[in-house]
Amino acid sequence: MASTSCPALFISAPGSGHGKTTITAALARFHAELGQKVRVFKSGPDFLDPMILECASGSSVYQLDLWMTGKTQCRQLICQAAREADLILVEGVMGLFDGHPCSADLAELLNIPVLAVIDCKGTAQTAGAIAYGLANFRQKLNFAGILANSIASNRHEEMIIEGFSSDIRYLGSIPRNLNISLPERHLGLVQANEINDIDKRLSNAAKTIANTELAELPASISFPCPGVKPVPTLLANIRIGIARDPAFSFIYQANLDLLQSLGARLIYFSPLIDKSIPEVDSLFFPGGYPENHIEFLQQNQSIKKSIKLHFQSGKPIYAECGGMLYLFETLTDKQGNKGEMVGILPGSSIMQNKIQGLGYQSVCLPGGQLRGHTFHHSIIETTLQELTMGVRLYNTSAGEKVFLAKRLLASYLHLYFPSNPEATAQLFLP
Repeated sequence: MASTSCPALFISAPGSGHGKTTITAALARFHAELGQKVRVFKSGPDFLDPMILECASGSSVYQLDLWMTGKTQCRQLICQAAREADLILVEGVMGLFDGHPCSADLAELLNIPVLAVIDCKGTAQTAGAIAYGLANFRQKLNFAGILANSIASNRHEEMIIEGFSSDIRYLGSIPRNLNISLPERHLGLVQANEINDIDKRLSNAAKTIANTELAELPASISFPCPGVKPVPTLLANIRIGIARDPAFSFIYQANLDLLQSLGARLIYFSPLIDKSIPEVDSLFFPGGYPENHIEFLQQNQSIKKSIKLHFQSGKPIYAECGGMLYLFETLTDKQGNKGEMVGILPGSSIMQNKIQGLGYQSVCLPGGQLRGHTFHHSIIETTLQELTMGVRLYNTSAGEKVFLAKRLLASYLHLYFPSNPEATAQLFLP
C-alpha cells in the first residue's frame, strides 16, 4: 500500500467547551497566514464547526467519523489531503475519550499526535492532574502535549505549570480573551457567515499562537493510502437543485463531491431571495435554520409556487431536517411566531426549547441502507404515515420517521451520502 506524509495534529480536550474549535481555527489561520496550505478535518457529524474551520483555513473541511464514514474513507481523505497540504489539523468531538467510537479511536487509527486543550478558568495546579490523565489513560495514544486555554494572568499560568509532571509536554497558553471567542446558539456555534467580524476574531486568535510552541509545524506523519473504488455515474446528466443560503446550509462537502462523482450537475439556489427554483430534474433541501428566517421564507410566494409545481409533476425531492420543516404547511419558532411555508407536506413544525432528537442512525431506503445522524429542536404534527424509520446506533429509543409523498422523501435524518453511493443515487433519479 502506498503512503504519503505531512505534519499533522489532532486537537482534543477533556470535554466540550474547552475551546477546541477556537484553537483549531487559530492554528489554521496562523499557518495559513504564513503561506502554508492547511487542510482541516472535523471528527464527528457536526456542520457548524467546519464552517468556522473552512473560513480559518481557506479550504473545504470534511468529516472524519469511524461509524458514519468508516475507517477506509477516513484514511482516504487524510491521504488525499497529505498529498497537497503543508499541515493537517483534525478537531475532535466532545472529550478525548467520550463516545463509542471516540476521538482517541480516530487519533490512534491515523496515528496523529493529540494536542489536548484545557480551559483553565477556575483551576490551577489541578490542570496537571487532568493533563496526566489524558496523556496516560491509553498507553498507545500518540500524545503531543497540553495547551492551557483561558489563562487570566502570568501568576495563573505559573500555578498551572506547577501542577504538571515532567513527562507532560507543556506547549504554552492562550490568554482569556473575549475578542477571539465564537458566539453560540441552540445547535452549537453561530454560522461563520453570520459573524460579522469573523475574520478579525480569527486573526486575533491566530496571533495568540505565535507565543506558543505551536508556532512551529509538528512532526510529519506517514499516512497509508488505500485504493479508491470508482463510483458508477448513475446520475449522469441529472441536474440537482440544492437550496443553499443562511437558512439551508447544513451540507457535507463529501455529499456534494459524491453527487458530482455520480455524474450529477449541481445548481444552487436560495429559497430566501430567488423567485423560482432553477430548471432541474431533482431538488435537495438540506438542514439549517429556517426558523430564523420565517418572515422571508413566508413572503417568497413565487419560489414556493415553483417548488409545488416541481412536486406535483412527480419529480424527485429529498429534504432533511430544516429542509423538511420548510416543506410543511407552517413553521413556528420558539417565540411563537408562525409562518406559512411551502405546504407540500401536510402538517406543522414547532420549535422547542429542549433538544428533541440526537444521535447516529441508519435507515433502509428503497435503494439500500444509508448512515447519518439526527440533531434537532423541533417537533412535527402531521397526518402522514411513515414509509420507514431510522435505527439508532445504540437503539435507546425509536428512530426518526421517514416520510414519502409522491417522489418527496423527507426526515429529520442528515444522511452521509458516501456511506452508500448507489442508495444516494436513487434519491435523485427521475
